Amino acid sequence: MNRLHLHNRRMRRMRPTTVMALGFLAIILTGAVLLALPVSARSGEATPFLDALFTATSATCVTGLIRVGTATHWSSFGQAVILLLIQIGGLGFMTLASIASFLTHRTITLRERMVMSAGLNLTDNAGIVRLTRRVLYGTFAFEAAGAVILSCRFIPQFGFFKGLSMGVFHSVSAFCNAGFDLLGTPDAPFLSLVDYVGDPLVNLTIMALIVIGGLGFFVWGDIWDKRSFRHFRLHTKLVLVTTAALLLLGFGLTLLFEWNNPRTLGALSGPEKVLAAAFQSVTLRTAGYNTIDQAALGGPAQAVSCLLMLIGGSPGSTAGGIKTVAAAVLLLSAASALRGRITVSAFGRTITPRSIMNAVTMLIVGVVVSLSGACAIAYIEDAPLHQCLFEAVSAFGTVGLTMGLTPSLHTPSCLILIVLMYLGRVGVLTLGVSVLMRHREPPKLQYPEGNVMVG
Repeated sequence: MNRLHLHNRRMRRMRPTTVMALGFLAIILTGAVLLALPVSARSGEATPFLDALFTATSATCVTGLIRVGTATHWSSFGQAVILLLIQIGGLGFMTLASIASFLTHRTITLRERMVMSAGLNLTDNAGIVRLTRRVLYGTFAFEAAGAVILSCRFIPQFGFFKGLSMGVFHSVSAFCNAGFDLLGTPDAPFLSLVDYVGDPLVNLTIMALIVIGGLGFFVWGDIWDKRSFRHFRLHTKLVLVTTAALLLLGFGLTLLFEWNNPRTLGALSGPEKVLAAAFQSVTLRTAGYNTIDQAALGGPAQAVSCLLMLIGGSPGSTAGGIKTVAAAVLLLSAASALRGRITVSAFGRTITPRSIMNAVTMLIVGVVVSLSGACAIAYIEDAPLHQCLFEAVSAFGTVGLTMGLTPSLHTPSCLILIVLMYLGRVGVLTLGVSVLMRHREPPKLQYPEGNVMVG
């Protein structure tokens, strides 16, 4: 009894970020055990635990990298487990756990509010319950709308029940930026949306779900409340402007670099090229679906892809990477430095030094972690570094795009990608605070300033 009391006390003393990090880990392990069961595979045989763990991590971290075909290897039960992991990973386990509290009219404790705030990457827990309700209602509304639209295409092709289930699966996967699909065949298990490269209904619906899901829950609430760009908070303005700029950048550069590539855009008609380039730009925002072969991209397009995947989506969303706001803060900081200014501002607001420090930290850690993972995989697999870098950045950014290397990786390389996916979903700052920061206290000493030569 004393041990149980001591355990509960330790749990209460844990940081909300630690609870969130451990919660995701518990969900991944539970999902891996379920997927390893014989009932989860079409063959009726147990799936190797490494493949089950990799799939569970990819689904919970809403990435989309896979070692076995989702449609060809997993049974209906296995696919249902994957879909549930995607939904939990997209919303956060505490957000979904709050549904039970709403239904039972149980009061959500302060500690639970703090964990929910950590899960949504919010700086405080003011209004978190109201925001969580909006997140739940908004998520299910968008996913339902997407499922209805996609079912209009899939039902005539696959029949009513299968078409409806495929509409639901792909809508949830797209909105959560997961990139899992049920379109593979025994001959091409990793087909994704290649057969729909010229289909406006499928492309535009998936793109809309990806962008909305990648904006972030906080941005939804701000847009709903203010409904005017001028009155939006600084965070919302930075997210919207940066997202639009990155989408246009990816679209333009993909068209420029791949227009005449016969293995990607070259064989398509003019309208199909535009649609495929737009989809490629959107999916690089941590989505994972693809309508063109990523291994066939030219060198410049691969470099652009790695850059956009590293940036990822927006804070408080289902996306990974260093985040759009961090990229915007870094660019604004560079612009201020070039102008000789000592403060960084945007839209009439000064960006705090802590925000700048966080952005720099995320960039450095993201680059170091991705590059280290790529070098390790290249050494283990004796594979080209650019392919390994693409896979590593895709894992850290929780994107899920692949050049075809992931299914053939050895165990150590798979474990590296699993760690990268986990870091990308939980967040390097969240994990860093959980591991390195035992308790917060004001500094006891204030040192005098000292100038150093930079550049």
